[in-house]
Amino acid sequence: MAATSQNKKLFEDYDGFVEKFKPKKTTDDCYTPPIVYNAVAEWVANEYHLDKNAFVRPFKPGGDYESENYSGKIVVDNPPFSILAAIVDFYLFYGVKFFLFAPTLTSLVTLSDRCTSLPIGADITYENGAIIPTSFVTNLEPFKIRMRTAPTLYAAVAEANRKSRAETTKQMPKYAYPPELITSAQLYTYNKYGIDFVIPRGECVRVGKLDAQKPFGKTIFGGGLLLNDRLTAEREKAEVFELSERERYILTNLNTASKE
Repeated sequence: MAATSQNKKLFEDYDGFVEKFKPKKTTDDCYTPPIVYNAVAEWVANEYHLDKNAFVRPFKPGGDYESENYSGKIVVDNPPFSILAAIVDFYLFYGVKFFLFAPTLTSLVTLSDRCTSLPIGADITYENGAIIPTSFVTNLEPFKIRMRTAPTLYAAVAEANRKSRAETTKQMPKYAYPPELITSAQLYTYNKYGIDFVIPRGECVRVGKLDAQKPFGKTIFGGGLLLNDRLTAEREKAEVFELSERERYILTNLNTASKE
């Protein structure tokens, strides 16, 4: 009995057991979408009159930024946020020029003691799926500048992020079904709006797709029900808000005015 109870407990906690071994989405796994990085690099090159060929990205899987050859190079990259302060100190100590991604909400004020912070706060959707408000820190600015805004950088990053999301988000086609067809997804919204709707078995037929969908190889997701005329009329009535007497009076005046 004890063994059975223990096995049951292990089974019930299986999801939690598996979850422990899944890689977590942390800020140190934030691989930057190429379109976003390119927008940042382009801005840096234009703003500081630099050659993009001199840019280096030492923060890659298995990389060792401390062993990188920085001779004649400028770091424009997204470092592990958890050790950002140590990275900045390392670059400042060795005189390495940098323009680094940084988390907006945590380290900008502190890091501005040592370099310049650009708190643009643009949301970036990184390749691990994490959405992080992102800003930047740099020693490309004169040291007398502690913090500064950069509206053009914000605009460039926001637009690049929008394009990146559009490219990576699968756009599902949306179909407009005739009122004679109803799906479970449409029905459950009725509960939200307090609509009672009963479908007797003898007044509907279950279908997996409409004939009009066949040439496109499409189906009705989850299936649907074809309704008879009575149910279709009830459905249309349930889904339409009736106009009040006041609104009908307004329409009457509009119609009269349009004929004059």
